[in-house]
Amino acid sequence: MKKIFIAGHRGMVGSALVRSAEARGGFEVLTATRDRLDLCDQASTFTYLAEEKPDIVVIAAAKVGGIHANSSYPADFIYENLVIAANLVEGSRQAGVGRVLFLGSTCIYPKLAPQPMPEDCLLTSPLEPTNEAYAIAKIAGLKLCQHYRAQHGLMYHSAMPTNLYGPGDNYHPENSHVIPALIRRFHEAKESGLGEVAIWGTGTPRREFLHVDDLAAACFHLLDLNDPPDWVNVGVGDDLPIMELAKLVAETVGFNGKIVTDPTKPDGTPRKLVDVSKIRATGWEPKVDFRDGLAGAYQDFLATLQTGAARL
Repeated sequence: MKKIFIAGHRGMVGSALVRSAEARGGFEVLTATRDRLDLCDQASTFTYLAEEKPDIVVIAAAKVGGIHANSSYPADFIYENLVIAANLVEGSRQAGVGRVLFLGSTCIYPKLAPQPMPEDCLLTSPLEPTNEAYAIAKIAGLKLCQHYRAQHGLMYHSAMPTNLYGPGDNYHPENSHVIPALIRRFHEAKESGLGEVAIWGTGTPRREFLHVDDLAAACFHLLDLNDPPDWVNVGVGDDLPIMELAKLVAETVGFNGKIVTDPTKPDGTPRKLVDVSKIRATGWEPKVDFRDGLAGAYQDFLATLQTGAARL
């Protein structure tokens, strides 16, 4: 049985990885809450890895947020994500961990990257300014794994998921991503009897969405490969305009009012469709239907509201 440390197990991605590991079997899952292990503390992180000696480390821990959070707190985003990546990668090397999978984001690619975005467009032109700090930290984590693999012969590699959604998401009104933000906004409008909901921006940018359980499946697929790419995109290979997304979420929630745009708010990157040919060539593809995934995400939101566990 392999010992796998899932850093960030309380987040949406980390909890999906835990569910997947437990469902698959064959793993002793190691987790640590922040009161026991602060991943920004180098000494504590190195000590934990040396004592637990996992066979695999999956780095799902990160400071994350939407456009507002990224543009309001760039120093926090770059510092915390740089330190988490550096501590876990070097700590893993020192502890003799043979396999590390670092999870980044497709926001690492240039703002005006070719569509769909291939892995080799990384660092070819400027980033989207609203999430530059987060993207730079994630690029650094990817490059750490790439260079540790080259210099030390360690199987350290990365996966770059597209926009994620699903159970365990963050529904904060300002710091959440677009799907949970829309779920909460439409739900509260329905409950309050409002006739209109405004969405950020023009509604024209296109986005791709991957269910978090599909990402977890992709991660374990990559961990099974003997020679995975240094980094690989994980997505569905299709996207839709934000306005169309808003209509689907409103339908899922049962909001029947008017949807209007707020062009005074930023749109972010015009399009972020990823080229998924590389991971599909290894035999993986997503399974969760988008409408089914949205319905499940809304049911999870309602369930966590009832239990008081919703991340609001």
